[in-house]
Amino acid sequence: MKSLNNIVQRFYHGTGKRLLLVNNKGKGTLFLVGTPLGNLKDITLRALETLQSVDLIAAEDTRQTQKLLSHYQIQKPLTSYYEHNKKAKGPWLIEKLSAGENIALVSDAGMPGVSDPGEDLVKACIKEEIPLSVIPGPAAFLTALVASGLDCSSFVFVGFLPPRKQEKEKLLAELKWEPRTVIFYESPHRLQKTLAEIKEAWGERECCLARELTKIFEEYQRGTLSELIQYWQNRSVKGEITLLIAGACDEAKQAITAEEMIACFVYLTKKGLGKKEAIKETARLLGVPKREVYNLVMIK
Repeated sequence: MKSLNNIVQRFYHGTGKRLLLVNNKGKGTLFLVGTPLGNLKDITLRALETLQSVDLIAAEDTRQTQKLLSHYQIQKPLTSYYEHNKKAKGPWLIEKLSAGENIALVSDAGMPGVSDPGEDLVKACIKEEIPLSVIPGPAAFLTALVASGLDCSSFVFVGFLPPRKQEKEKLLAELKWEPRTVIFYESPHRLQKTLAEIKEAWGERECCLARELTKIFEEYQRGTLSELIQYWQNRSVKGEITLLIAGACDEAKQAITAEEMIACFVYLTKKGLGKKEAIKETARLLGVPKREVYNLVMIK
């Protein structure tokens, strides 16, 4: 039987039957609250109840979150938690949670922890045995995927590409033969460069660009990488961007080089496959003999 100290009890707190999670160790709970991508009506009732009930809201951008809170007449203390202050603010938030305060973590839009520092705070809570509760909400990459026209049965979410050229080229090389739909986030000022780099690394692919999701100027563009590059060549890009690229097809796997086979093998091992399984999967994905892959990757 689990110790009573590890049992999480549910109870109603305050008015409006707002549900919070606490434990009898006296620690508070970190609530990971999904918020709208753009349209404020996309928030859930449970998210509103949680934001109204917690002691403190930690936000990626307090100005952006204040707009949401003001719209729903929620008055709660706000504190910032973002990439450049996470090392200092993280321990402070953990201290408050350990003292029994309930805290909601929100990003600018979507789910906290996805391509933002919320991941670090979650890991810290797990380490300190602080309860976590997820209040599900929208995610830009899923919203874009279902309307992209690309394969939705399986996909790889990358997030933002590394800013350094060498790291970016290495990642694109590893993903070149990925058969599933690949999803990136990108900023407007880097879009043209990123499209060109992906085309250079992968060749021509079908793709979809989604921007300003759920907002007034929501836009989906579907076509080839070349078509998107041409379209945005003399246009100003605004808004948050989700870029979806079709996975590698059989026709794209002709004239495979040794470097590409090695890159595919390394990518698969990083995903957790053992060497034997990675060799077999590399051969399958690229349509080459297993012996050929083995001879390449097992050379000392």
